[in-house]
Amino acid sequence: MARPVLGRRSVLAAVTVATALTAACVSPPMAMASDTLPWEGKSAKGVNQPYQHGYSATTLLDWDPRTDTDAGRLRARIPLQKRAGADPATQRNPDLPAETQNLTLAGDYGNAFFESHPYTNEFSQYLFNYWQYTDAYASWHGMPTEGVPEDSYDPSAEWTQRWFEFGSVNLPNPGYTNAAHRNGARSLGTVFFSDNDRGPQSYSELLVRDKKGGFPAARKLAEVAHYFGFDGYFFNQEQSQVAPEDVDDYMDFLAALRAEGLYVQWYDSVDAGTGKKLYENEFTSRNAPFIQNSERGPLADSIFLNYWWNHKKLTDSAAYATSLGVNPRRQVFAGVEAGTYQFDQPYDLADDLGDDGKPMNAIATLGADFVHSDYKHKTEDDHQSTVFDRERRWWTGTSTGTGSAADGQWKGMSTYIAERTAITGSTFATTFNTGHGLGYWRDGARASDREWGNIGIQDTPVTWQWWLQGAGADGLQVDYDYGPDYVTADRFHYDQIGAYEGGSSLAVSGKLSGDAVLRLYKTDLKVVDGSKVKLTYAEPSGDDADLSLALVLKSDPKKTVRVPIKASKPARGGWRTATVDLSDYAGETVSTLGLGLTPGADPIDHFQLNLGVLALSDGADHTPAAPTGFHIDQALTSTDELNLGWHLDDYKDVVRYDVYADGKYLGGVYDDTFYAKGFTGTHGRLQLVAVGKDGSKSKPATIGYDFTHGPGDVSAKASMEGTVTVSWDEPVSPGAVVTLAAEDEDQAGHRRRIVLHPGRGETSATFRNAPVDGGAFVATVNPTGGGTAVATTGTFADTEIETYPKSAAELSGTSLTLTQPTLADWHTLTVYENDKPIPFDTTYSQGERDRVIRGRTTLEALSVTLTSANSKVTAVLEDYAGNQAETVLREATD
Repeated sequence: MARPVLGRRSVLAAVTVATALTAACVSPPMAMASDTLPWEGKSAKGVNQPYQHGYSATTLLDWDPRTDTDAGRLRARIPLQKRAGADPATQRNPDLPAETQNLTLAGDYGNAFFESHPYTNEFSQYLFNYWQYTDAYASWHGMPTEGVPEDSYDPSAEWTQRWFEFGSVNLPNPGYTNAAHRNGARSLGTVFFSDNDRGPQSYSELLVRDKKGGFPAARKLAEVAHYFGFDGYFFNQEQSQVAPEDVDDYMDFLAALRAEGLYVQWYDSVDAGTGKKLYENEFTSRNAPFIQNSERGPLADSIFLNYWWNHKKLTDSAAYATSLGVNPRRQVFAGVEAGTYQFDQPYDLADDLGDDGKPMNAIATLGADFVHSDYKHKTEDDHQSTVFDRERRWWTGTSTGTGSAADGQWKGMSTYIAERTAITGSTFATTFNTGHGLGYWRDGARASDREWGNIGIQDTPVTWQWWLQGAGADGLQVDYDYGPDYVTADRFHYDQIGAYEGGSSLAVSGKLSGDAVLRLYKTDLKVVDGSKVKLTYAEPSGDDADLSLALVLKSDPKKTVRVPIKASKPARGGWRTATVDLSDYAGETVSTLGLGLTPGADPIDHFQLNLGVLALSDGADHTPAAPTGFHIDQALTSTDELNLGWHLDDYKDVVRYDVYADGKYLGGVYDDTFYAKGFTGTHGRLQLVAVGKDGSKSKPATIGYDFTHGPGDVSAKASMEGTVTVSWDEPVSPGAVVTLAAEDEDQAGHRRRIVLHPGRGETSATFRNAPVDGGAFVATVNPTGGGTAVATTGTFADTEIETYPKSAAELSGTSLTLTQPTLADWHTLTVYENDKPIPFDTTYSQGERDRVIRGRTTLEALSVTLTSANSKVTAVLEDYAGNQAETVLREATD
């Protein structure tokens, strides 16, 4: 499984990679694609745009949200929603056992290394759209550790030339976690160790016990997961050897993680008896002890089996799991290498079907994001319809979502995994928003022309993409309509009108020759006396069809109930809204929510219906209160950026906040913080609107901004002497305040903060005795006279470096063993024997270098044989700023 340390959109290029597949001398077809480069132009990363980073064991143990850059802006806040119980009668295939689980291990947005944002202004990111078939989404990627300078990354260089450290611990993107949780799926981070991909980082660093026998690293992994809002970790342990004496500790470590409330999936890569790397390809006594241990009881929650299975191996796996009390459909995952083999899989999932034709084991896939990452035009907006078709084929078997795959072709994950739903309770609302768009619409009017991508505000995807029934179904097609700027697949010829709310509507088009039913959502919705359904729709073709709600009730799942929709007069943009009273069905439970379509006396040759809003209310008022605490946190006018904040309400009351500037949409999020780039307003009003679970909207919270009476753009420059000079464009009046604040906090939760009061007419202020540790700061100029405070960011001068601890090296005679520095800020370690630098081997067969390079020196290279037992040995540590510190490890002796 171990791939090279590539970015989320990176895939296997035409290179030899030490993966579980190639390790067994299998020669898989290599996916031909390249790293995705950083976005450019208007989609380029903002100067201060928050992005995620990886963690080594060292930085993990030191982790504190108060000192972790942008941690407070990168949290997932939507709690994991409960899914409805199994209801086979309303599945597309009632014979599929609903308990068969699926884990998707894949890239998330497909970002480059320094661009893991929860949202940004880019339509052509990868946005997963099939949560209904997924029980857990684990993000598979590599991210540089904190502090790696962005200019260390040369996008034009070949992938082995990434000369910086990647974290062995990588977190899921918070946007993806929010989307997963909204749909009742778990979100997992990854822990990855191999002999190459993470340099000298080793599993053993996690297994260090404290005086009480516990694992500090396990507690930190739990603390990180709980803070950032995800559910657990996928462990990919692929170093060639876990020391035999460490195997028991590793098992205890997994148990400790689960005791912290985390979900843990283990990869089939270690022999429990010897600790050696082993791909068993089935569930046996050699890997089972990491899941169900005869001495320790349950350990990891589940296992991801390596890929070289067959029908017998999977049959035996299910039988062995059952004998241990392990549920194979929930805990033993047959692995599928989606990224390498794609639609031409050599290992047929039909081999996981038992004699009864049902899956015997759960299913896990690696790299299902290939539908985007391996497509030549993946970053081009006008080619995204092909990405959508590729993904639909992977999940349903056909690119159109209708019919079935031809014999010998990929059948689609929905052939083996039953659809799930978290649409429960008595309210539900959707605007058919897929989480990205080429514009944004509000109440039928375009509120922004900017493209955007934000899976965190994606609506629950349509459950069946697509399921049309009835005599008139054959001539119809379904698509998401992103407006006139969207390039559809060639098979579509509908009028692109965009969304009513959000970035997309659902377009049903084609020939309506008879009665048809479009099944949309699998649900578990309670109907009460006040239940009503509101449908906002448009019929651009001008040919009115008879519309009805198509409901399947739990009391009679074989029957489709049709409730007529009375047409209303078109409003803005041709949109109309109809309300359907469901009180006659009070006490019932809606298991399937869909739409019925019936032509008049004659077929409609060019039919089109766009669905803009579908909302079920229960008669109660769920309209949220206006948000409180709305404020500008930082106005970074010199870089056209804005950070906003407010008080977060409970998810049961508010499911999203929408931010507008002078009526233009800036973005949406469920959080108490929002970042906007490309903000060029000079004065006006900002509005924050809370959206309820039934789609209702609060009154806006409104604040004004005015940069015309302020200081203008602000800049700051730090000196090596410990001063920071803050400058601004316009002279200030008496009473102005200039603040310099460190971005991180101390252990007491206090920021280092200095305040100055410049005199009348001043355009600069100099702070003395500032830190010289390279830390980040924010400088803010708060004027008088009604202007808005303006800020800038910067870093203090860096003149400090700690020495490499002598105790970190074991030196005896000609034997020298180094351990990595545990400092947060270091880049290289040069070790001299009698003033001659010692060479160290590097990962990916890049040869020796005359120093230890953080993240790229191999673990084995840290053990050195010296030329003499009497030589002088020194170590020079250098940080990213070029500061050096020398440690004498041994003086020369005669």
